[in-house]
Amino acid sequence: MSSPVDNRIKDTRQRPPEPVLAGSKSSAQIFLVKLFAIVPAVTLAATVPLAWGWGLGWLDIGLAAFFYTVTSLGVTIGFHRYFTHGAFTATRGLRIALAVAGSMALQGPIIDWVADHRRHHAYADRDGDPHSPWRFGTSARALVKGFWYAHMGWLFEREQTNAKRFAPDLLADADILRVNRLFPALTVVSLLLPALAGGLITLSWWGALTAFFWAGLVRVALLHHVTWSVNSICHMIGDRPFTSRDKSANFWPLAILSIGESWHNSHHADPTCARHGVRRGQIDISARLIWIFEKLGWATKVRWPRSERLARKLKTAEGAP
Repeated sequence: MSSPVDNRIKDTRQRPPEPVLAGSKSSAQIFLVKLFAIVPAVTLAATVPLAWGWGLGWLDIGLAAFFYTVTSLGVTIGFHRYFTHGAFTATRGLRIALAVAGSMALQGPIIDWVADHRRHHAYADRDGDPHSPWRFGTSARALVKGFWYAHMGWLFEREQTNAKRFAPDLLADADILRVNRLFPALTVVSLLLPALAGGLITLSWWGALTAFFWAGLVRVALLHHVTWSVNSICHMIGDRPFTSRDKSANFWPLAILSIGESWHNSHHADPTCARHGVRRGQIDISARLIWIFEKLGWATKVRWPRSERLARKLKTAEGAP
C-alpha cells in the first residue's frame, strides 16, 4: 500500500535527481538558529536556581505541560510520522493543525524539518546523514564529539538540505507553503500565548511573566533537548531488537517525554509505521492519539504494525549480532 508521499516522490524519479544540498544557509539563518537553540537552553540551565523560591506555581506547571504536549505532538505525529513518512492520510483540517502545532515547537519551518529528516533516513549513520553521532569515528574522543554534533552541533552547519529533492510534495502544497512562511509569526505566538494565558488567569503581569518563562522559554528548551536526544542518544545506546541499516536504538527512559519517539530502532526498521512502540509494554502516546484520530474519521489508511513484517525484521538469537 503506497502513501501520497510515496506517490509524489515516485513522480520525481522520472527526472534527473535534484542535488542533496541546496547551497548554504545565510548568516541571518545561522543567527536565528543559534538564537532559538541557545536562548531557551540558557533559560533551562537557569531554572534550578530560579525555581528555588521564585515564580514557579501550579499554573505555570499546568501551562508548560499543556503547551509541551501540544507542540510535541505536532512534531511527533505531524512533522515526523505524517509529513515525513506518510504513516496515515489526514483530513485537510488535521493536516493544517498538525503543521501549525509542529511549527510552534520552534524546531524550524516545516519544509526544512521534513527535508532534513528524510535525508537522515536516506543516509542514516552514513556519509550524507545530517546528524549522525558516528560521523567522526568510534574512539571515545570521536564519540564525545559525535554526540555533541548529533545533539545540536549540526544545527549550526551552513549546508542546506535540498527541499526540491527531499520534500517536493510539501513544496507543491499551498497550505503547507503558507504555514512554512508563517513560521516567524508562529514562533511569536508560541512564546507569547502562554504569557497571555497566565496573565489573564491571574489578572497580573507577574502571572504573565512567570508563564512566559516556564511555559514559553523553558518548555521550548526542554522539548528541543528531548527531540535532539533522539538524534544523539537513540543512535548510540539502547536496545536493537530489529534489523536496520544503521545504529538506531530503543531507549526506554525517553519514551514518555518524547511521546513515543525513543523507540527508534523499531522506527528505523519500519519507518512508515504509525506506531513506534510495537512491542508489549512500549508506551507510545503518539500512536494512541493517531488511533483516536482514526476513530473520529480524521485519519485514514493508517499503517499499523503488521506481525509478519515485524517477525521478518526481528533479530533471532542465532542471527543477532
